[in-house]
Amino acid sequence: MPNTENHETEIIELTRQLVDSIVQSDWETYTKLCAEDLTAYEPEANGHLVKGMSFHKHYFDMQNASPYANVTTTLSSPAVRILGENAAVIAYIRLTQRVGSDGKSVTSSTQETRVWQRIDGLWRHVHFHRT
Repeated sequence: MPNTENHETEIIELTRQLVDSIVQSDWETYTKLCAEDLTAYEPEANGHLVKGMSFHKHYFDMQNASPYANVTTTLSSPAVRILGENAAVIAYIRLTQRVGSDGKSVTSSTQETRVWQRIDGLWRHVHFHRT
């Protein structure tokens, strides 16, 4: 059995890198971390399962106008489950802090679950659900 603690730490770090790439509108890093056939359920998809990367690229193309850009993000209470040598799931609360149009700080939260799969020796983000 793999060293679970090391894998858990690695999955948390990869998830932080993934979320940072979203905040920084860093499409290059995001695509390196994600499988091309990424699937997702998220509020922006209005209840539909989104397949592939094009839906997500729209928000990266918006750069600073994206609702995800230039915010402070904290992954709260991450829980990782290693599902063998090549699969892992992480669930956490994502706290997002931003300055509102009135100049005051606003904090929002979402529940996120992300699935990682080791493909050709590298962990790739293959599915997520965000509410």
